[in-house]
Amino acid sequence: MRWIIKNKKAGSDILQPYVIFIVLNLIFMSVLLFFISSKINGVSVLEESYAKNIALLIDASTPVLEMKLNMEDAFNLAEKNKILRDEIVKIENNSVTVKLSATSGYTYNFFNDADVTAYADIYPSKNYLIKINGYK
Repeated sequence: MRWIIKNKKAGSDILQPYVIFIVLNLIFMSVLLFFISSKINGVSVLEESYAKNIALLIDASTPVLEMKLNMEDAFNLAEKNKILRDEIVKIENNSVTVKLSATSGYTYNFFNDADVTAYADIYPSKNYLIKINGYK
């Protein structure tokens, strides 16, 4: 009789690690899915794309050049997330930062030592003007 009782207890001891393993896997998978869904929403992808493209344009440019970038989709997302037009693109200390939501932003560095100014075009236009003034 004792042997049967010990055996039932031993069976539950074997089951417990498997239950813990399954619960931890479910928690890990839910965190992973949350992270992936937050990256797919478009804001992160657009921030990264614009920051890298602007930095590459600055690296390939020559002094006293003005570029006009059509950033209509970025302006629409920033407007939806209540970000001001002048805060979308910031260029300082050889890095480009694009911010399309209050909780995120992407920074990418450029290599040449250019003096760069970035500002939004006048209101109805959804363009950003980037001016390379010269080298520092």
